[in-house]
Amino acid sequence: MPVIVPAREGRAVQVRAGQRVRVTDLEGGQVGDVFAFAAQDVNEHLSASHTRAATSRLFPAHGERFVTDRRRPILTLVGDTSPGRHDMLIAACDPERYRALGVAGFHASCADNLARSLAGLGLAVAVTPQPVNVFMRIPVADDGRLSWLTAISRPGDAITFEAAMDCVFVVSACPQELVGINGHEPTPLAIDLLRSE
Repeated sequence: MPVIVPAREGRAVQVRAGQRVRVTDLEGGQVGDVFAFAAQDVNEHLSASHTRAATSRLFPAHGERFVTDRRRPILTLVGDTSPGRHDMLIAACDPERYRALGVAGFHASCADNLARSLAGLGLAVAVTPQPVNVFMRIPVADDGRLSWLTAISRPGDAITFEAAMDCVFVVSACPQELVGINGHEPTPLAIDLLRSE
């Protein structure tokens, strides 16, 4: 049974080395912030910056490994039925981001979703790592400027990872609606734990 990640919320699952985990965009056009932590020590986490150095790419590609901040493989991208637009540049949204965008009161955020998801497993981290933002379109222009474009994933599009180590895998259905990356309103995602190949 899939784990449903409701719109604007997050969920965590434990994944064994060699096991595959799939993230599905149920309604289309929804960004998911993906985090992963070493099961033995959650202070070691998937690192977008270390992965960029390891792969010499700004954005993830099929077959490539994601590494931790200790430069150890943690996930491999093994399947993608979406248009293949994913981001490894943008930090997780947090309360400060929404204050900067003019939100006066509470607004759900991927940083808070991560903390709550880990707390559900009795875990905590001191710092929110930069996620891999699946289905998110942030192209880089020749002059270095970034564009914040609406996700073009379709209902049922999915991205699949294989764990290189036992890990805690967290997905936040990004609650951002102010910059248009999710279209009009955030929608749910699903996490499926698959059998090892």
